[in-house]
Amino acid sequence: MPSNENQGSASPFVSFGRSFLSIRREQVHSMEANHDPNTQESEIELFLRLISNRFHDLSVVSADELLSLAWMRKLLDAFICCHEEFRFILLNNKVRVSKPPLDRLVAEFFDRCLKALDICNATRDGIEKIRQWEKQLEIVLSAIDSRQRMMGEGQFRRARKAVMDLAIAMLDEKETGSIFSHRNRSFGRHQSSKDHRHRPPGHSRSLSWSVSRSWSAAKQLQSIANNLVPPRGNDISATNGLAVPVFAMNCVLMFVLWALVAAIPCQDRGLQIQFSVPRHFSWGAPFILLQERIMEEAKKRERRNSGGLLKEINQMERCTSQMTDLVDSVHFPLTDELKTEAGQQAQEITLVCEALKSGLDPLERQVREVFRKIMNSRTEGLEFLGSMNNHE
Repeated sequence: MPSNENQGSASPFVSFGRSFLSIRREQVHSMEANHDPNTQESEIELFLRLISNRFHDLSVVSADELLSLAWMRKLLDAFICCHEEFRFILLNNKVRVSKPPLDRLVAEFFDRCLKALDICNATRDGIEKIRQWEKQLEIVLSAIDSRQRMMGEGQFRRARKAVMDLAIAMLDEKETGSIFSHRNRSFGRHQSSKDHRHRPPGHSRSLSWSVSRSWSAAKQLQSIANNLVPPRGNDISATNGLAVPVFAMNCVLMFVLWALVAAIPCQDRGLQIQFSVPRHFSWGAPFILLQERIMEEAKKRERRNSGGLLKEINQMERCTSQMTDLVDSVHFPLTDELKTEAGQQAQEITLVCEALKSGLDPLERQVREVFRKIMNSRTEGLEFLGSMNNHE
């Protein structure tokens, strides 16, 4: 269902914003008014270079920054930028897009976009889940706040209960990963109780306004990755090279979704997806490096059973473990050593809570923007392809 942002548009493919590379393109187009092959080649090269540069920047960050909230926001920003450029390419090549084999390749991309919307919804729920964990952490913090004149048994009992509740919630996510799937809130359409009653059980593809109880992020990713193969030589020549940016945008979409599932808690997470960017594509090197780095992170002993690879989740898990040890070992009256340790724990928890408070809302807004851009461009593209077919 198209969002309100798309309502009232005059025709498909006319709602593109000013492109990031529009100045360069305007220079090229002013010299090549007839849109000859050299112009098209320059357009494709600019797009592939953009992908390479944006994801290279993401691939060379430090270990501390990789998979942090700030890094995830940069990842989604890179996707939005590349997606906008891709839409511009489709706009400039509407005639070719309407003819085989490019029409098939673009239609397959839009099919993957539909499945991507469910990942966006699951990510939104995962962000909400992290918010609930952060609230529990704040309860712990308020109980052991070193600014209090004295910390008594009551404060530590409160801290112990909050720590146990948080540990159970995070453990439940590791084992089931489904507690939020029952009340998924979508960006695209509100679900009525009538819709819920009539949905078949075990439905694994939710058409992007809810996810069923049996929905699996791992299966959804594999469904998106299926048949994602490099274009054949005859397809490249038949499309005057445009098959390559379509494949590249498919890879960008696939990687971003995979990274979201890796970092954010969601239903039935899984990273062992049969997907990789071929090494002979120069723009693919950053994706290969990032996949290797993220898989190495997932294999670390302390991350192996984590609810998500997001750095801040790892920090939260560490704080929870340390606080559990502290509240289990405390005796009254408190020794100076335990008071000092409690103060240090409070400082660490404060930093984690501040990072989550400042980072989760902007990340959710970006996920929402990704959802809407994917949905709008898919709607516009399919309308255009349909109108061209009707004219024929």
